[in-house]
Amino acid sequence: MKAKILITDPLAEEGIDVLRQEAEVDVRLGLKGPELLTDIGDYDALAVRSETKVTAQVIEAGQRLQVIGRAGVGVDNIDVEAATNRGIVVVNAPTGNIVSAAEHTIALMLASCRNIPQAHASLKGGQWRRSEFVGLEVRNKVLGIVGLGQVGTLVTRRAQGLEMSVIAYDPFVSEDYAHKLGVEMVSLETLLARADFISVHTTLTSATKGIIGERELTLVKPAVRIMNTARGGIIDEEALYRALEEGRVAGAAIDVFSQEPAVDNILLKSNKAIVTPHLGASTAEAQTTVAVDVAHQILAVLKGMAAPYAVNAPLISPEVMSIFAPFLRLSSVVGRMAMQLAGGVGSIRISYNGEIASYDTTPLKATLLGGLLESVSEDRVNIVNVNLVASRRGLKITEHKDTVCENYGNLITVEITTPTGTTQVAGTQMRGEPHIVMINGYWLDVYPTQGYFLVSDHRDRPGLIGAVGNILGNADINISFMQVGRREARGQALMVLGLDEPVGAEQCQRILNIPDVYAVKVVKL
Repeated sequence: MKAKILITDPLAEEGIDVLRQEAEVDVRLGLKGPELLTDIGDYDALAVRSETKVTAQVIEAGQRLQVIGRAGVGVDNIDVEAATNRGIVVVNAPTGNIVSAAEHTIALMLASCRNIPQAHASLKGGQWRRSEFVGLEVRNKVLGIVGLGQVGTLVTRRAQGLEMSVIAYDPFVSEDYAHKLGVEMVSLETLLARADFISVHTTLTSATKGIIGERELTLVKPAVRIMNTARGGIIDEEALYRALEEGRVAGAAIDVFSQEPAVDNILLKSNKAIVTPHLGASTAEAQTTVAVDVAHQILAVLKGMAAPYAVNAPLISPEVMSIFAPFLRLSSVVGRMAMQLAGGVGSIRISYNGEIASYDTTPLKATLLGGLLESVSEDRVNIVNVNLVASRRGLKITEHKDTVCENYGNLITVEITTPTGTTQVAGTQMRGEPHIVMINGYWLDVYPTQGYFLVSDHRDRPGLIGAVGNILGNADINISFMQVGRREARGQALMVLGLDEPVGAEQCQRILNIPDVYAVKVVKL
């Protein structure tokens, strides 16, 4: 059955077409309030822009939701914490509109220093007043970039093409990177004092909110012009308005505001401020790109794959995921088999041997824990909330990594220790399929197709396997395969039988009554 995806905000048709290739898509623009709460439970994915408020209530009502996609950068309208608690992946499209945002920044800068909006309005009003709109060149001026991320970097390159010098403040960017970009890294105070133009390109956090406020605006040149195409609230709008009106700042060009729609914002009252209604990403190319980007990510999550721009999950590169992909099903199978054999959860130790130990193994840990808890918990466990679920259930999980693997290319082993003992299951990937190759210290080769498995702990002796087969045969239970591991002839051994039908309690007890059979467990995959 195809997954169902709900779209509640305008999305470029190209993105919708991508989704429709593999899912059932409902476009219901403006759906909100009680109606959204009622209907969201029917959908596996939700795609929005900035209009729909995806609150904790909406997330709680979306019992089938696996992924929420934001066609854009900011996720302020999505309760990411509530989504994480539910194991719902939140994805965005942070690179789809960066060129548009950078170009809009340059456009605002040029419009500000050449008084383009004011001159346009004057001429439209029937006046030819050239002398009032004398501007200035950007060539040989200093541009100060606050936040040298992706957009800040693109603005830098374009400014350098205009023969500007660029200085930047960003405590999370290395001197090496800045040097290669031809940018001088400085403190915020130095940037404010030296820059002829200041452009903001940082995210809005508790640390950056109001980062340019009343005090900072006392440090700038009177001829400075300030641009913000990042997020409203980074610049104190009241303080900026006062600085403009008092002549301490020559001009401002603002695209984003602390409250939007910003029809009553104080900056609209200043003739020295150029304002646009959050147009940074509003180009035909950007709208198409972010829609297609987020559509591909939504489909990836629905297929059980990692999304490159999951907001509430670690970033896993496509190269690493291509290595991990075959082991995701394996880790789930290992977890499910170990849990059913152990019969309970105590401390958990996961070991990774081989090439996979060289990488961040969070995806493998998540799928293993998901398989382990499948039969005992309603929690949806994935890469998003694996540590949260483990903490909430009080699970003590340790991980061990070793790039050396003696018997196989890669090996995933889980040990579950309970008051009754330790259960150990290891698996590897062979011929494109998962194989269980060790149970409780016994080496064997079990290809765990869907079905039932009878696992017996017994003494290796003549006639025992035949006796087990006789009991199953009399119950019309077909054996698909058999694997036996032992440490020595006529010593303790472990047998795994693949079965086409389930084993009843009566047959298990009869097998357990066979002399030298110590334990019998049934596993269902």
